[in-house]
Amino acid sequence: MSIRISRSEQKRRIKEVEQLVRELAGLPEPVLKKLPGDREIRLLLIETQGLKGGARKRQIKYITRYITKNLDNEPLAGLYDYLGRLKGEKLKQKKELHALEYFRDSLLSEAIARRKELAADQEELPELWPSAIIDEIVRELPQVDASALQRLAAMYARTRQARHSREIFRLLRAAAELARQREKIKKA
Repeated sequence: MSIRISRSEQKRRIKEVEQLVRELAGLPEPVLKKLPGDREIRLLLIETQGLKGGARKRQIKYITRYITKNLDNEPLAGLYDYLGRLKGEKLKQKKELHALEYFRDSLLSEAIARRKELAADQEELPELWPSAIIDEIVRELPQVDASALQRLAAMYARTRQARHSREIFRLLRAAAELARQREKIKKA
């Protein structure tokens, strides 16, 4: 005896599949090409990339119908897992960028405050100055060039030019990328 699913439950399941398809359709084409499962679904999702407005909605509904009719052939767990791994990785990268921004902003604030203290005594902030934030950054990112960070922070405190701030962020991002690559090598 088969279990009969109510019409409301069928609609809820279709809405869940439609939400999955909408999320997948928002991914870039190179990522979609690696999508596990049915080749036809991959091609339909890639076709969605160039569509806008109503055409995109219709395509998403079409893919949803295709998946629900072929549900026996295409398990959705693989698609959900793939999307979860991608979203998790993006969230991790976003969190890392926020941490780097926090380091940069803290360093610049410290340099400005230190320059104000020295200006009260008629002194100028030297290029290489003691910094608690740089010590913390070096503990987190040992590959970073601490002296370059000190010089750039001192230049920013003097001139307030955004290019020094951007250069600090580039140095921090490069050190974080180097650390991430070394982690991958250790795991391999």
